[in-house]
Amino acid sequence: MTEDWRRLDRRTVLVTAAVLAGVAGGAALPVFFGLSGSMPAWKALCWVGTGAALLIGAGAAADYVRWRRTRYRIGAERSEMGVPPAEGWGRVELHTGLLLIKRRSLARERIRSVDMTAHPLLRVLGLVKVRIGTGENTGGGESTLELDPVTREEGERLRRELLARTVSAADDTTHDGALAELDRHWIRYAPVSFVAPLLGGAAAGAVMQVSEWFGAQGKVIAWIGDRFEDTSILSMVLVLVLLATLVGTVGALGLWVEMWWNYRLEREPGGTLRVRRGLLTARSISIEERRLRGVELVEPLGVRMCRAARVDAVATGLVEDEEDEHADHKTLLPPAPRAVADRVAAQVLREPEPPTSAPLTVHPRAARTRRLRWALASALAPVAVLAVLGAALTPVLLYIAAACALVLTPLAVLLALDAYRNLGHGITGGYLVARSGTIRKTTVALQRGGVIGWTVKQSYFQRRAGVLTLTATTAAGEGAYDIHDAGHSEGLAFAAEAVPDLLAPFLEPVRETPKARSTVR
Repeated sequence: MTEDWRRLDRRTVLVTAAVLAGVAGGAALPVFFGLSGSMPAWKALCWVGTGAALLIGAGAAADYVRWRRTRYRIGAERSEMGVPPAEGWGRVELHTGLLLIKRRSLARERIRSVDMTAHPLLRVLGLVKVRIGTGENTGGGESTLELDPVTREEGERLRRELLARTVSAADDTTHDGALAELDRHWIRYAPVSFVAPLLGGAAAGAVMQVSEWFGAQGKVIAWIGDRFEDTSILSMVLVLVLLATLVGTVGALGLWVEMWWNYRLEREPGGTLRVRRGLLTARSISIEERRLRGVELVEPLGVRMCRAARVDAVATGLVEDEEDEHADHKTLLPPAPRAVADRVAAQVLREPEPPTSAPLTVHPRAARTRRLRWALASALAPVAVLAVLGAALTPVLLYIAAACALVLTPLAVLLALDAYRNLGHGITGGYLVARSGTIRKTTVALQRGGVIGWTVKQSYFQRRAGVLTLTATTAAGEGAYDIHDAGHSEGLAFAAEAVPDLLAPFLEPVRETPKARSTVR
């Protein structure tokens, strides 16, 4: 039978009031200092207190109305014998709104994810926010329902009930249970990610912004200048960069702990992958195995130098939470040793050997030549600009151009050669594998049955070099995965073999060159 209508937890009003109190407290200090310059301190305090009370009261009242006007229910998945279907049967329904009333529902058979999130205040109260999704990338959030908040027990009940699947005897249960758990040694990969320098720069910008709010930016700059009064500009820049790097490293470590503490990847009976993680904000992300189309090993340069990689899911309908842009909903494994990443990839795909470590076809030397040309052009273009300006304006720019050429040219060559070494593609079992990148090396193992189309691109320069770019189109992940600068005939033969009959109607045999098996008409 369809269950009765349920309400959200009434403590949502308390949560809203507490959050608004924190916002009001954070904004009260700069506002108070701003007002105290033009009026007595007691009067400024009264204005600030009144504004904070109005903000908290109005927010709590609005959330109380939302709680009173919001209800949901779960319809039975199928009618019982002899019982006629009732209203709402087989659907999840959510009704909310006062002036603008919204009635939304999702068919239970289309539900693919039930994710739970709880920030520290919700965790203290034993509450969670539940997002129920169908896995469809429709605009406006029409493919998801959000229950914010319900009790933790209710969230677990909804997740179990809505993701319940019948397990057949033929299902492989050898990989059920825990697939990976947190290893605290993995934290060593946090400082070598791109997050560390970004956080360092953000910290420096925050210091300057806050000092500007209080009218002390000039004093801060003067204080920094006094500290480096007897040092050269180069030494000052190096010290400031080192300080920003140190701050960014500490921030990256803290962010890693917050995101990945208590991490656990497991496969539940019925074929649902579940990732649980988070120190302050607890997250539970579920990915139904039926919509998994492969995995992707991601190796940013710093992480790769430490012989580590992270594992992302290539699945349909992974809609990111706009309110939590750092949630990484598709990440199954944080940066970990490469052997661990390969093992987890194999277990996730239920394969005896990881497709991501299979030997791949090497791309022709023309691909290396193209990368060397791009790299040298990118490195020498600013050098040429500096040289022209130096010849016209001042010899100082000529010295800077020479220094840039000495540093950028070998660096560009190294990156180009590394990018060529990382190129590769191949077929292993039911998966096609593509690898590329240098600053961010990626290896994707994509189900051959999940490829719905091929795009063949060949520029004028690629035609002269005898290479082309293949793009595998799929409904999962990023939607398209490139195989850059593959040999012309070998690349087309690979595409035809990977997904038979998809590209074959557009190919014809070539008799002039025995090694070439096909070409585009």
